[in-house]
Parts: sequence; structure tokens; C-alpha cells
Amino acid sequence: MRPSGRAADEIRSVTMDAGVAKHAEGSCLVKFGDTHVLCSATLEDRPPSWLRDSGGGWVTAEYGMLPRSTHQRMPREAARGRQSGRTQEIQRLIGRSLRAVTDLGAIGERQIRIDCDVIQADGGTRTAAISGAYVALHKCFEGMLKDKLIERMPLVDRVAAVSCGLYHGAAILDLDYEEDSGAATDANFVLTRKGGIVEVQATAEEATFCEEEMLRLLRLARIGCETIFKVQESILG
Repeated sequence: MRPSGRAADEIRSVTMDAGVAKHAEGSCLVKFGDTHVLCSATLEDRPPSWLRDSGGGWVTAEYGMLPRSTHQRMPREAARGRQSGRTQEIQRLIGRSLRAVTDLGAIGERQIRIDCDVIQADGGTRTAAISGAYVALHKCFEGMLKDKLIERMPLVDRVAAVSCGLYHGAAILDLDYEEDSGAATDANFVLTRKGGIVEVQATAEEATFCEEEMLRLLRLARIGCETIFKVQESILG
């Protein structure tokens, strides 16, 4: 029995609310159970310096956790003067995931920056951030189309992410904090709607895991991402 009482292949309740940030070009408040992340898209009229005069654009991301998003207050990284290695790794993952489904040439010489701020953390913050960031990016592109800044939708596929793990000998989907803390193996899967794999992060915390167990986790991830895709589609059409 999982601590949450969920079945092994049962994802937490997933909800997404678009347009929650008044001033952002695109936004989404995503909730995976008790993990809540606010994703906001900002359109910048110029690309990174190394992309100037290339004709193409860029999509990037920044990630952070609010001080009381966890059980105990965390100091702001700005107060420490530098980002942690974990923060840098997660925001690069979010950026890679979004670029994997974006035709950067269709953006023109512009940059879209996605800010993912964790309001409340209960495991799976990076996977929730990726899933919500896609909606915020889509909304940003919708506005660009409306304003005739671009000629067509630059997104070529949907992208979502979910965690899986081996917990007390069983493969389970969408780990919350308690399960993640006690998992023998935990993995994050970033998948596209058409069945592509963007990235897999899998780590054995105790003993090693075998190929069949890895495939079992992948199959669970596809089940979870299918649910997330349906939530995205209910908002975006």
C-alpha cells in the first residue's frame, strides 16, 4: 500500500489554470496533488547575443522554490548570492524539454523566457514545472499569433513529464515527497504526445535496478503523461 493510498499506476490529481498572471504573455498554475508551480512566459524582442542575425529564436527557463514551499523555510538563493547546482540542472531540463517541441526558426529573432516558481512542494516539482511551462509557452505563442508577430504556431508537439520509482519492491507512478524519500530507485521521464522521449533521469538510491524494471517505469510514465496531455488539451484544445 502506498502512503497516499493510490494504486501503483495512479497519478495524483492534476489541474492546470491558464492566464493566472495578469502581466505575463502566457501563464499557468499547475498542481500535481500538493505540488503547486506557477509558470509564467515573458516575450523578449531580441534573442540571446549568440543568436543575433541567425533568423531564429530561443526558449529558455528559470526555476526557483519559494522560501516556505517546503516544511522548513529555505533561504532565498538570491540572498546566498548564487544558484544551487540543483536549481541550475532543473531549469536547464525545463528549457531543453520546451525546445524539443518548438520550431525555433518560426519564432523569429526573439526569446521566450519561462519562469517556474514552486509555491508548494510535495515531490515532482520539476515534472510539474515542465508540464505547466508547456501551457504557458503555448499561451504566449497564441498571443503572438493574434498580434501577427508570427505566421504559424511554432509548437510541433506537446510535452509533459512525470516521475516514477521503485518503492518497497513495486514500480509506482508520480512519487510524492514521502515516496520519493523512501524510493530505492527514482526516475523522471519527459515525453511527447507523439511518443517521443525527450529525457530520462533515473537513479538507483540503494541497489541497482534491471532493464525490465526500467521498462516498467517507462510504461508507467506513458500512462501518467497521457493523463497530463488530456489536462493540457482540455485547456488548449
